[in-house]
Amino acid sequence: MITSAYIHIPFCEKICHYCDFTKFFYEEKMADDYLAALENELNTTILNPKQKMKTIFVGGGTPTALNERQLLQLVTMIDKYFDVEKADEYTFEANPGDLSKEKIKLLKDHGVNRISMGVQDFNDVRLEQLGRLHRVKDVYQNINDLTQIGLTNISIDLMYSLPNQSFEDFVKSLEEALQFDLPHYSAYSLQIEPKTIFYQRYKKGKLTKPPEEIEADMYEHLRKEMNQKGVYQYEISNFAKPGYESKHNLTYWNNDYYYGFGAGSHAYLPGKRVINVRPHPAYVEKAMKTGKPVLHVEEIGKKERIEEELFLGLRKSEGVSLANFEQKYNLSIEALYQDDLNLLKQRGWIKIADGFIRLTEAGKPFGNEVFQAFLLEEQQLKFLD
Repeated sequence: MITSAYIHIPFCEKICHYCDFTKFFYEEKMADDYLAALENELNTTILNPKQKMKTIFVGGGTPTALNERQLLQLVTMIDKYFDVEKADEYTFEANPGDLSKEKIKLLKDHGVNRISMGVQDFNDVRLEQLGRLHRVKDVYQNINDLTQIGLTNISIDLMYSLPNQSFEDFVKSLEEALQFDLPHYSAYSLQIEPKTIFYQRYKKGKLTKPPEEIEADMYEHLRKEMNQKGVYQYEISNFAKPGYESKHNLTYWNNDYYYGFGAGSHAYLPGKRVINVRPHPAYVEKAMKTGKPVLHVEEIGKKERIEEELFLGLRKSEGVSLANFEQKYNLSIEALYQDDLNLLKQRGWIKIADGFIRLTEAGKPFGNEVFQAFLLEEQQLKFLD
């Protein structure tokens, strides 16, 4: 059963230098065309209006880059196809500075109960270097407005290991973020992705990141400070007060199914992953013609599901439940991966306790090496028959 939906709104007032998501400069006519195409895609897929959902996540791009008329059209559309009143979590991504009081009230009045803001840093010079439009004062203004209007389930994204960022710079930025005492924080180290402005600068030798050991120190400081403030780490990059974990993102890490709508979106459905076309004209044309703007369908068999179950589940501090795995796949993790588990335990990178397999503190820096160990080899495939 599919009880989560991701809806992509790809418009931005400015393209950040590090971003490789599907995004376009906001133009009113382009956004109008996109919303019409999005509705046709929803109408083709969701055959029974007011479908029950546990989580709805509207991401981007910047959904709040839409003007108020378009934002109203979007939330009305979502309410038509999904029973937003009964959703456990209904999140909108936002950029500081895009959220007027009128937009906040509109979102709250239409059932949105969680806001995820891309703050990234609490230094105006570095925000400009990242290509961000907002400034620190906008963060204060928006959090104040959200709280006053009653939308208090707020998450902010932070970044570290940024160009020209010292360890002390990050300490100061994190301290400022934590003084808001928010229920949820996400923090990611900068990844230099192809087809971004930062990538071009990096290739020309005009951009450098802090050394790996400084990045590791930043991450350790992040974890320590979050823990001291009662915001516990429940996933490699995510921290929450108890009860405020991102239910939608847990859908991904629990390897559960979800819909994906919009340009470049991914859906994970029984037996397949569906990837939509990315370019705006191509998405609009195909969605308007067929309601199915699909670029690629990837078949997902038992092997791929099991591997992803481990890769994604081990990102969570809780780890992977041995009992849930066996119930899902009619297989024992310990029988399937006996040699790999023994090796990883010898290295001190994983532990099995209380019915869960999880990364140890020593293993977290070696997450990629641990995940590689769970790629199924030829001799293990006989267990899947």
